[in-house]
Amino acid sequence: MQTQATNSALTPFKHKLTSPLTKKQITVLQINLGKRCNLACTHCHVEAGPKRTEELSPEICAQLIEIIHKFPQIQIVDLTGGAPEMNYGFKPLVEASRATGKQVIVRSNLTIYFEDEFGDLPIYFANHQVRIVASLPCYLADNVDKMRGIGVYNDSIKALQWLNQVGYGQQPDLILDLVYNPQLPSGEKFSLTPEQIKLERDYKVFLKEKFNIDFNNLFTITNLPVGRTKLHLERKKLYSPYLKFLESHFNANTVENLMCRDELSIDYLGNIYDCDFNQMMNLPAKTRSGENLTVAHLLAAGNLDLIDEVQTAAYCYGCTAGCGSSCGGALV
Repeated sequence: MQTQATNSALTPFKHKLTSPLTKKQITVLQINLGKRCNLACTHCHVEAGPKRTEELSPEICAQLIEIIHKFPQIQIVDLTGGAPEMNYGFKPLVEASRATGKQVIVRSNLTIYFEDEFGDLPIYFANHQVRIVASLPCYLADNVDKMRGIGVYNDSIKALQWLNQVGYGQQPDLILDLVYNPQLPSGEKFSLTPEQIKLERDYKVFLKEKFNIDFNNLFTITNLPVGRTKLHLERKKLYSPYLKFLESHFNANTVENLMCRDELSIDYLGNIYDCDFNQMMNLPAKTRSGENLTVAHLLAAGNLDLIDEVQTAAYCYGCTAGCGSSCGGALV
């Protein structure tokens, strides 16, 4: 679906809602371990890269492990970055989560397996039954390399074949999912992500026929105007038109399933946000008394459910446009 944006004023996101966006019981911890990454992708909302040094500290890592052990309501620990595998605390968090029966998701750029000291990761992931959600923003080489760097596509293909060899995409407890992102717009003919089910079928046919690669699910994720995507849009003078385009495709049916409602997003400093996008835009979650929430607050209270209402912003239209968008793909 393509259309041009209009020039009318943007409606504040909260005014689109029929009631406040409230939290459900927390079942997901999404932890951003830091900004260190071996890539510097053009669409990265985290603005991660090889020159970034910010990462988890031993103190915050210990607090997170305590939370993982203390709260059985946590079902999923979702590890992201940067390249989460490069940042301090990655393996201790994986092992603490698996020891307590939680599903672990790692958001992998795939190319990290070919960097020094990280060649053990495919076997390590298989041994701990880590669910891999891997970035492959297109099944064609040119599009991937434009977004993520020259040679990234070929390395990604080799990594996927490697993961298949150790059982990913083959065995039922070794889940390999891929993520599609649209290319960044260069003009006002914006588009939503394609239909997820159809695109997943196209990915599977192409990757199987061309490279004998199998995977489980494809997730389509909208480029939210945050981080490098926001900078790109501002350079092209497209930031406001893109937000208006997203608003024009607002779908109220997505709101019930928004990922911010049952997760806590935690940064490498131990601060808590409703989602990863709020984290990158420094919009912290608040306690009922109005304080910025931290991991230390959760431990002191003995309670993960300290947030009543999700903090929203204009970019929330990205998660609610069309079929919706989340870290698990389309919402409806």
